[in-house]
Amino acid sequence: MEQTNSGSTTTSTTIKMSMPSLLLRLEGVAVFVSAAAVYASQGGSALLFIALLFAPDLAMIGYLVNLRAGATAYNIAHTIIVPLALIGLSLWAGWQVGLLIGLIWLAHIGMDRTVGYGLKYASAFKDTHLQRV
Repeated sequence: MEQTNSGSTTTSTTIKMSMPSLLLRLEGVAVFVSAAAVYASQGGSALLFIALLFAPDLAMIGYLVNLRAGATAYNIAHTIIVPLALIGLSLWAGWQVGLLIGLIWLAHIGMDRTVGYGLKYASAFKDTHLQRV
């Protein structure tokens, strides 16, 4: 709280972000925008994109078992390796649906990184590799 000259108090909120955090969030924006642009260039349905954008978050169901199972399921669904593998295999096999799903999945991960959600530690749901949320 700060006190003004008139004697009233005001609150001041300063958000400080480290350079690595800023770079990781900008990287998330780049991943999201790139995946969405490639998805659009492939003629993917906007409705399907919106409908499936949050599908990777279904992995949070693992937290109903315990913290370790939840973090493992969440991390598998939120690491870039898995959708990139799906995209690569889909390109190799000529599987358009797999390509589109991989791009939506990749966009989701980029979106999460943009807002500061990272891979989870088994200690608590809010403990991530980017920050504590």
